[in-house]
Amino acid sequence: MSARIGIYGGSFDPVHNGHVFAVQSFLNSGLIDELWVLLTPYPPHKTDQSQSDYRHRFEMLKLAFEGYDNVLIKTVENELPSPSYTLQTLEHLEKKHPSHTFFLCLGEDSIQHFHTWHRYKDILKKCSIIVVERPGFNSSDVDELILEKTIFIDHSPVDISSSRIRENTGSAESEVPQSVADYIEKHQLYRS
Repeated sequence: MSARIGIYGGSFDPVHNGHVFAVQSFLNSGLIDELWVLLTPYPPHKTDQSQSDYRHRFEMLKLAFEGYDNVLIKTVENELPSPSYTLQTLEHLEKKHPSHTFFLCLGEDSIQHFHTWHRYKDILKKCSIIVVERPGFNSSDVDELILEKTIFIDHSPVDISSSRIRENTGSAESEVPQSVADYIEKHQLYRS
């Protein structure tokens, strides 16, 4: 059966309410039937950052989206050769699910740097991009080639970032779902 699948990848270290609200906006856009959240083990563009254990990030994602029927947490990037390039992931998914149509789901901050992604023009040949707004970003200087394949959707952005949560030693009661906050506390994550 064919379906329109949104792909939302990231390190999610930790997943926060900004991610949750973005997922809701992607689903509410009417452009996709399902959203697959792909947990990246080692993002190629974040080589200078230490990552929380993959298992912890995966468990927090499951907790954040456990009430969503049309959101699936996928470990496909952990099963592919490293580094986790988006093009490689898309090629793998297309082979495995040839009847599906894939859309890359991004925050506005990512679209600004999209031209630096590994073989980004080949990604554009494979799928369109769905973008939600993020505070403090302006897409007016994005390459025309990228904008031609981009669909901006309605979204009420929130100013939350995973790096800020990590810097505040995991104190993020209002910035992450309660189940994720409990998990962070239980496992003493992001303590310096």
